[in-house]
Amino acid sequence: MIRINLLPHRELKRKARQRQIAMLAGLVGLLGIVVVFGIYAFIDSAIEDQNGRNQYLNEQIILLDKEILEIKDIRAKIQELLARKQVVEALQSSRLEAVHLLDQLVRLLPDGVYLQSIKQEGDVVTLIGYAQTNARISVLMRNIESSLWLQSPLLVEIKAATVNNTRQNEFHLKIKLRRADDAG
Repeated sequence: MIRINLLPHRELKRKARQRQIAMLAGLVGLLGIVVVFGIYAFIDSAIEDQNGRNQYLNEQIILLDKEILEIKDIRAKIQELLARKQVVEALQSSRLEAVHLLDQLVRLLPDGVYLQSIKQEGDVVTLIGYAQTNARISVLMRNIESSLWLQSPLLVEIKAATVNNTRQNEFHLKIKLRRADDAG
């Protein structure tokens, strides 16, 4: 029987397999390193992109905050202008009240009644004057009630007084003004 020694052949195959396994392990390790580096690069790129977006958003937020402050300033100015406009409108509407008051008083005063003073505080006008008789004061009060610009006559006081050596009745009368929008 011939004996063939296959040991070196098996050993060569074993070494070849070990080389293949080592190469395959090296390739797998290299491939693993490439994959890990690729994933790291991808994640790093995504983080940089997100940081860029965040920076852009922060810049836009700063711009919008400035615009919001400008809008608040503009709204404050608008409110201030509206307040001024209302004051001017109130002055315009009340400008004619004195004219209407004096006009109405001249028209409503009966003969024998004259005024010493007229004082206005808001909507209330205080009249101080003299009348020859109490009946003339009553006529004045009825005339005031029928007026479009005056209302609610309230007689505060009547007292006897002597003016220029004649007996007169001094009176204090309070009346209210009707606003232009109430008077029609």
